[in-house]
Amino acid sequence: MRRKILKGTTVLAGAMCLLASFCESAEPAGPSDSKAGGRKTLTVGFSQIGAESGWRTAETRSIRSEAARRGINLKFSDAQQKQENQIRAIGTFIAQKVDAIIDAPVVEAGWEPILKQAKAARIPVILVDRGVNVSDDSLYTTLIASDFVAEGKMAGDWLAKKLKGKGNVVELQGTPGAAPAMDRKRGFEAALKNHPDIKIIKSQTGDFTRAKGKEVMEAFLKAAQGSGAKIDAVYAHNDDMALGAIQAIEATGLKPGTDLLVVSIDGIKPAFEAMIAGKLNCTVECNPLLGPAAFDAVEATLAGKPIPKRTLVEDRIFDQSVSKEAIGSRQY
Repeated sequence: MRRKILKGTTVLAGAMCLLASFCESAEPAGPSDSKAGGRKTLTVGFSQIGAESGWRTAETRSIRSEAARRGINLKFSDAQQKQENQIRAIGTFIAQKVDAIIDAPVVEAGWEPILKQAKAARIPVILVDRGVNVSDDSLYTTLIASDFVAEGKMAGDWLAKKLKGKGNVVELQGTPGAAPAMDRKRGFEAALKNHPDIKIIKSQTGDFTRAKGKEVMEAFLKAAQGSGAKIDAVYAHNDDMALGAIQAIEATGLKPGTDLLVVSIDGIKPAFEAMIAGKLNCTVECNPLLGPAAFDAVEATLAGKPIPKRTLVEDRIFDQSVSKEAIGSRQY
């Protein structure tokens, strides 16, 4: 089962900068240095959420490798899942007078003050994979991301068909306040509106991590055992939480993928390995290879070229029936 749902334009751009304690530069040159031939070396700051999942690591690798390929001086900040670290890093980027900033915001709210500072300094901000909630959308240049609502709906439609319209589902949510967590929940629930006999009996955050996904799933299984309620399926907002849930299910003697259906989002290679092993039933892709698009956007913006306010990334859905065929082409 494989189909395309969204296809947007590709917009690229790039370069990055960082906070002193979390800062790492791809090359020592500053914004005013030039390359051989007189072309200015761009310096860009990249504020990354952290490394909480295989997906996040793949996104960081994509941006770093694309910056190196283009000869961009990249300053990288790992926020360790804390918005205050991201805001501090962006403030440092502004003070260092970088040419542009790339930001993967951990949550939607709370960005307006620092983005106003970036705008006042005339430093364009490119958002990748997650959006922000601001009163003035001129505070950022563009957003390059997947349609998280559509991802959740794809997962819900697939699961509803597999359950034949009836069953109890537990949900492992992403980080509270994060755009993918809110939107993937919204899309999944929208898909289930047409199936009143499918119930979400438990829903709790697993913070997009494998360890927390395992912990929360253990609690779900224990509660179900105590109440006598049967869990028919698990919906996880990302693959890492699903993989943690699979560990918890196996520890009880149940067979994930058989006794309980497991569906998730991201499409990382370990998810395909779990599908081949029969433990994960389906994953909806969320493409993390955003480096080329991010740096296209940076370069176009600095050249004064118009770019779309939002670019939708192409995503697909995969289940066990195509997992062996597809795993060889996975880049993350």
